[in-house]
Amino acid sequence: MKRFVTTALATPLLTALATAAAPAVRAEMPDIQLPDIGDPTGTLMTAQQEGELGAAFYRSLHARMQINNDPEVWDYIQSLGSRLTANSDTPTQNFTFFVVNEPVINAFAGPGGYIGVNSGLILLSEQESELASVLAHEISHVTQRHLFQTFQAASRMSIPTALAMLGAALIGAQGGGNAAIAAMMAAQGMSQQYQINFTRDNEVEADRVGMQILSKSEFDPRAMPEFFERMQQSTRFAGNRIPEFLLTHPVTVARISDTRDRAEQFAYRQYPDSLPYQVIRAKLRVQTAPSPRNALDYFTTMQTRGTGQQQDIMAYGLALAQSRLGQTERARTTLQRLVRTYPHQSQFMNALAETEMDAKQFGKAAELYELALQRFPDNQAMTLNYVRALLNTGQTAKARTVLHDLIKHHPPTPDIYELMAEAYSKLGNEGESHRYYAEGYYLLGQTKSAILQMQLAKRAAGGNFYLNSVIDERVTQWQAEEAAQKER
Repeated sequence: MKRFVTTALATPLLTALATAAAPAVRAEMPDIQLPDIGDPTGTLMTAQQEGELGAAFYRSLHARMQINNDPEVWDYIQSLGSRLTANSDTPTQNFTFFVVNEPVINAFAGPGGYIGVNSGLILLSEQESELASVLAHEISHVTQRHLFQTFQAASRMSIPTALAMLGAALIGAQGGGNAAIAAMMAAQGMSQQYQINFTRDNEVEADRVGMQILSKSEFDPRAMPEFFERMQQSTRFAGNRIPEFLLTHPVTVARISDTRDRAEQFAYRQYPDSLPYQVIRAKLRVQTAPSPRNALDYFTTMQTRGTGQQQDIMAYGLALAQSRLGQTERARTTLQRLVRTYPHQSQFMNALAETEMDAKQFGKAAELYELALQRFPDNQAMTLNYVRALLNTGQTAKARTVLHDLIKHHPPTPDIYELMAEAYSKLGNEGESHRYYAEGYYLLGQTKSAILQMQLAKRAAGGNFYLNSVIDERVTQWQAEEAAQKER
């Protein structure tokens, strides 16, 4: 299977962030243009412009970090985020939540309602309410327009200072750490104290609004100060490895005290973690472990601790690691038991079939997925794996049909486009194959590679009027975007 290759892509916004993360501000920086986002009196970009900026921001992130495209991980974090945004000040606003496979403890909000959370932060959380508190905090930054307030403040300053402040607003996406903060401080000069106050005000407001969102969404408001305090305490032994979240969201004793006082105003009760939260944390631990053996050792140590359900989650993680190490029979036995115990939990059924995929028993995997999809119809993770099994058993036409049906109900992803491209290639339709590879590259922020693939599609399209029309329209759009970037 042809795999998408990630290359660096410098969009105007990410160029600004990279400049802000540099250790020194260079003399030529005044030549860089800030995004045109409105005047400092309060006129911000339109909703359409914000959406376009957010989409470009998200595509660019794919070129600079490892976005987790696992459908089960995506579905969980999007579901959790949607539960929170439904109780925010702007419940109708579009939000996109995603996970970054990065051990650095961080979360960040970008334009257009794009909110990312690192796998390291999810694994650090000890209860679902803690993770929800971070997402609620980032949601509040968006709904209270803090990002655009920073943009407006930047527009009143010199270009070097403005770029540094833009970097500070979105530094989590870049992972610049101490070097980025040093660059921001150097660029600000006499405006340093203003920026600190501005940030503190935003953080306090995001805490206050986020806590309201937490309570309305049936999560524990006390989780916010508890999680902040635990992160702060961890810095005592961290040396220079301070959690990125604390660098971009400064946590003080006074701020923790304030959030604790606010949390005490809410009635106390128990907030049990959802099973999907526990399952996804286990899956992320396996996915991000240095090796399957590391994951195996961890879950072997933890499998007898906690409640019966917690032990089952440890058994699930252990089975995933065993499957990746070729210990198929052990993994199969454990997962069969979990499927019987939790018949309504799709992740266990999916993992059982994935075990057969790991063992290259594709026919058996396809049969399991067919049965599973009867129980969990429209499950994206199972559907994509079912397609992979079909492609490996020569049922290419059926795989293509399943993918087209999937796109009708789910937004396309790079993985979907890649599987579509492989299906069409095996069917001998190289024009459509290159077209879908192009769409996948575009979603990954690799516009030049996308245009190249469309040019290859054009050569293979022959007299196909429809395909040629689609190719011409997309290439014209992407070339215009490329030209606009060069002008800035």
